[in-house]
Amino acid sequence: MRFVASAYTETIKVFKAFCDENRLQILALLRTGEKCACKLLDDLHITQSTLSHHMKILCDAEIVQGRKYGKWVHYSINPEGAERAKKLLEQQFSLVPHDEQNGSCCR
Repeated sequence: MRFVASAYTETIKVFKAFCDENRLQILALLRTGEKCACKLLDDLHITQSTLSHHMKILCDAEIVQGRKYGKWVHYSINPEGAERAKKLLEQQFSLVPHDEQNGSCCR
């Protein structure tokens, strides 16, 4: 069962990134372009540690990328990661033809 769980590791990271209201708000703000962490803090009214937590999850999922500039990090949506997230979602809902010989449990 360990192998099956590891096959979903990347998918889990992506879906985890989308399952929090703050992270969805962050993504909404980043849709208009790169934002400094200080701007995200002002717009979201959250603490720096809370923002760091959310940005780590978004960056680990490779949906967002950070660029250090002085003492602040500037964040933007990672186009490659966003495309990968779209494909993962599509895969979850794409139908796979059922093999009548191997898959039927009831006759």
